Amino acid sequence: MSSENGQGDGGAAGEGAPPEQLALIRESVRQAKAPRAKPRTWRGAALAGELPVARVLVDKGVLHLDRYFDYAVPAELDADAQPGVRVRVRFGAGRGRVREGRREGGGLIDGFLVERLAASDYSGPLAALAQVVSPEPVLSEELLGLARAVADRYAGSLADVLQLAVPPRNARAEQRPSPAPLPPPGAPETGSWGRYERGGAFLEALASGGAPRAVWNALPGPRWSEELARAVAATLASGRGALVVVPDGRAAARVDAALTALLGEGRHALLTADAGPEKRYREWLAVRRGSVRAVVGTRAAMFAPVRNLGLVALWDDGDDSHSEQHAPQPHAREVLLLRAAQDKCGFLMGGWSCTVEGAQLVESGWARPLIAAREQVRHSAPLVRTVGDQDLARDEAARAARLPTLAWQAAREGLRHGPVLVQVPRRGYVPRMACAQCRAAARCRHCSGPLEARDGGAVWCGWCGREESAWHCPECGSFRLRAQIVGARRTAEELGRAFPAVPVRTSGREQVLDTVPEAPALVVSTPGAEPVAEGGYAAALLLDGWAMLGRPDLRAGEDALRRWIAAAALVRPSGEGGTVVVVAEPTLRPVQALVRWDPVGHAVRELSERAELGFPPVSRMAAVSGTAEAVTAFLDAVELPSEAELLGPVPVPAGPAGQPRRPGAPPPGEEWERALLRVPPGRGAALAAALKTAQAARMARGGEEAVRVRIDPPDIG
Repeated sequence: MSSENGQGDGGAAGEGAPPEQLALIRESVRQAKAPRAKPRTWRGAALAGELPVARVLVDKGVLHLDRYFDYAVPAELDADAQPGVRVRVRFGAGRGRVREGRREGGGLIDGFLVERLAASDYSGPLAALAQVVSPEPVLSEELLGLARAVADRYAGSLADVLQLAVPPRNARAEQRPSPAPLPPPGAPETGSWGRYERGGAFLEALASGGAPRAVWNALPGPRWSEELARAVAATLASGRGALVVVPDGRAAARVDAALTALLGEGRHALLTADAGPEKRYREWLAVRRGSVRAVVGTRAAMFAPVRNLGLVALWDDGDDSHSEQHAPQPHAREVLLLRAAQDKCGFLMGGWSCTVEGAQLVESGWARPLIAAREQVRHSAPLVRTVGDQDLARDEAARAARLPTLAWQAAREGLRHGPVLVQVPRRGYVPRMACAQCRAAARCRHCSGPLEARDGGAVWCGWCGREESAWHCPECGSFRLRAQIVGARRTAEELGRAFPAVPVRTSGREQVLDTVPEAPALVVSTPGAEPVAEGGYAAALLLDGWAMLGRPDLRAGEDALRRWIAAAALVRPSGEGGTVVVVAEPTLRPVQALVRWDPVGHAVRELSERAELGFPPVSRMAAVSGTAEAVTAFLDAVELPSEAELLGPVPVPAGPAGQPRRPGAPPPGEEWERALLRVPPGRGAALAAALKTAQAARMARGGEEAVRVRIDPPDIG
């Protein structure tokens, strides 16, 4: 303080101060609040007069603590401590740490206040609520019930599910008021839903307040987003809310644009990770407060707290993005099925293809098919041609070049009229190598590991890392190598040399294109990253189909067909010259389903075969992974249903060296085993309950090796 204020000599504050400053200090002291009870402990503080007990769900995602805990409500927190708000509590205090009737000690932890009670079931002294983080109620009774159902189905904890369901708090977003809700719009016209046999009736049922349930096989083309928007508009017209979940931000943006064009601004919220934490929380609060009645979003939006829910819709349920990677790893399809049953609302699951789960919903009678007549399908779909192994054997160009002759001709013809899409099954520039003459896999002479080509052109072993400079094929004696599976960047380079005057664009993990112009160009993309072409692609080349079909996975055929149809659906109809060439054996069932454009028939046949073999989704499965000793000890301790069947254990393959660890893969340097548990239909809940009980007991004891439990694993081989 400067000497002008009388403090230059370091004297005490107030000595020699002017009268105005002393008066200001006295006024500040008079206006100060009386000291409260000790913060965070509320020792000696009076309790709330009514309902002095708060039941709290603490944010501890461990199974043996998956229950509610009671806390005392101080009188000063009575008004804000309402059901659904975020609170902070002391957790872990011992029985011996009691002062003035309050348990003390323990660390501060976040939680949700579930309900207020007049008395507690616990006979001992209660700790007090430490703090009400915000008076904003974010956990409704409906959302709590849904989270509990999801936790029970996936053998997980309620706290883990709520971490997925309720976004982190943002104070600035919470302080801003949400706009007033708009009145319901009028019922929309049938529009392109008229192309489907029961499309008009489905919209009418939604608009009249009904709850129709349908599995929708969408026609090829870009109109699916407009059709979803009309289903949402019909639901809003009945005075109810709607929720649409899509695989990624690009699909969400298309549905968002379609809804805005149909209904205008302010009637729906867009919930995606790209929005940022503040905007996303602000949009979520608008839904929670009832200002917005419709939601479009990616996976996390499956828990959106839409009021008076009338419709839940899911697009492309076979996409991997719908499977949550955080515990307890729920799938969006199953969550929306639970919501449809809990809220007795409409259900719509659509896509260009059809999953086995969708076929099962129709087969069981729970949902009805929403499909178009065969004449309409043939009118909308492109022409599909195949190149099989016999064709490749006779094609000299295919032996030395990247493209078979038929694919090269289709690309050349398509480039005269617009862009051409080229789908490759993997990205990057490190392909596995094979003999260029007989196509036998190239193996290392030292360890028999697979040979790979690096960016510089050198060939290395993918296991031992040795460079191979003098390889020759042990089958036919050839010295020439070719890429067994060529990545997007390598394919783009080869196509650029084959068509030197045509621009080449790539779309993949590093850069995903949203749209491309209708000018002639080659667009090389990995599955799922295909951009939309204005006016549609003139042709599409689906390369290395055998690589997608040959994966050691139960869903290999279904997934390959889904990815092929997703790319082919972006091509112009056959009447406008649209052509698709798939490089795969034409006699295989997924290839025939693509040629006939019959994904529903393929899914029905897959479902029939799985029913005979007892495979999901007809049966329910769970995977138990860990070290051999831990898995054995867990299986010995769990009390499985009498119908449960144990498969395995078998070793879990380690992930590729130098690459990020996949969810469920063993830690580096550890050898894990996995056992599969299978139960017949109707016993899935009993299996999940038994696994959850055993895992909770294991965690409560502590000191034992971790075991990973997953219900409905997507990769059962």
